[in-house]
Amino acid sequence: MLIALYAIGLLVCFYLLAKVCDQYFVKSLDIIAHKMKLSEDVAGATFMAVGSSAPEFCTAAMALLKVGSEDVGAGTIVGSAIFNILVIVGSSALVATAYLKWQPVVRDMGFYIMSILLLMLTFLDGRVTLLEAGSYVLLYAVYIVILAYWSRWYPRTKTETQLGDIAEALEKKEDGLTKRSAFGFVVAFFDRLIGYTFADLNKHPKKYVQVFAVSIMYIIALSWILVDLGIGLAHELGVPEVIIALTILAGGTSIPDLLSSVIVAKQGRGDMAVSNAVGSNTFDILICLGLPWFVYILIKGQDVVVATENLVSSIFLLFGTVVAMFLILGIQRFKIGRHSGYFLLGLYAMYLGYAIYGSYHPEAMNLEALLLG
Repeated sequence: MLIALYAIGLLVCFYLLAKVCDQYFVKSLDIIAHKMKLSEDVAGATFMAVGSSAPEFCTAAMALLKVGSEDVGAGTIVGSAIFNILVIVGSSALVATAYLKWQPVVRDMGFYIMSILLLMLTFLDGRVTLLEAGSYVLLYAVYIVILAYWSRWYPRTKTETQLGDIAEALEKKEDGLTKRSAFGFVVAFFDRLIGYTFADLNKHPKKYVQVFAVSIMYIIALSWILVDLGIGLAHELGVPEVIIALTILAGGTSIPDLLSSVIVAKQGRGDMAVSNAVGSNTFDILICLGLPWFVYILIKGQDVVVATENLVSSIFLLFGTVVAMFLILGIQRFKIGRHSGYFLLGLYAMYLGYAIYGSYHPEAMNLEALLLG
């Protein structure tokens, strides 16, 4: 009975997070990006990344505050990164074939690889120092600077879509699902309840700061509840907390990324969907992990200890997803279509099977021990 209640609670939180992020938070960020007159590349790597990765960021931050559950945040980020590459890119490829330009792919994948290597280096001793946490934030700052100058080095035609356009498309899609769904009444109830706490930016665009602030409060509260529910479910199932983080929390917090990527893929911009997934992973690792760690160590004056036994194997698998992407791009000449999509989704199904098996056979998740014999 408790397991069912935990599962229902997680589903409700995932839906509310997706709703708040896509319909309110992203719209307020779109207005802020326009006010700051940011280039599309920089806006996408900062405000769009913040909008879609807010659940991961807050989940990692909330997990730090729960003694003994620090690895839940890291597990959510690592699992989310695997989900983004295999499921989001795979689903987008099923919707529409993506034709990619090699320069931005090499740029984004290069920084993504560096972020994974930094994560591996950090987890070698199971402790995160201030210098290591600061390196995460510094590397992302370098990424932003390169993006700011990229259009000067490689001029291109405009293919991006604005954050507000994505939010509007998501809102229309949710309205359609609400009308057709058997649970439409319940969904409509939650939508109306949330709507009462937000200003309508279509009628009152100047209230974007208020919408931004309320969104942040929702995301923080829901992320705190998510961590609690995830830990509770892990205890009820008798599996390590990090396994729930790597699978359920990771997939649930990546829903905003999945929805936005599939929508832009349907609009014929599959290349943007792939770019968003890779860029989101870089943001997740360097900022969603690095920034909370950096602030925590700065305030507490002590290193963050992370139980890496169940994370090391997933980080190696994370690196494996990069290899799989490069193989696909090389064989398909920077094109990702339906067959590649099925292949990536199949890999994620195998990963889930491995994670579930590992939850009952912990020694299988400890890759370090297996490699050392």
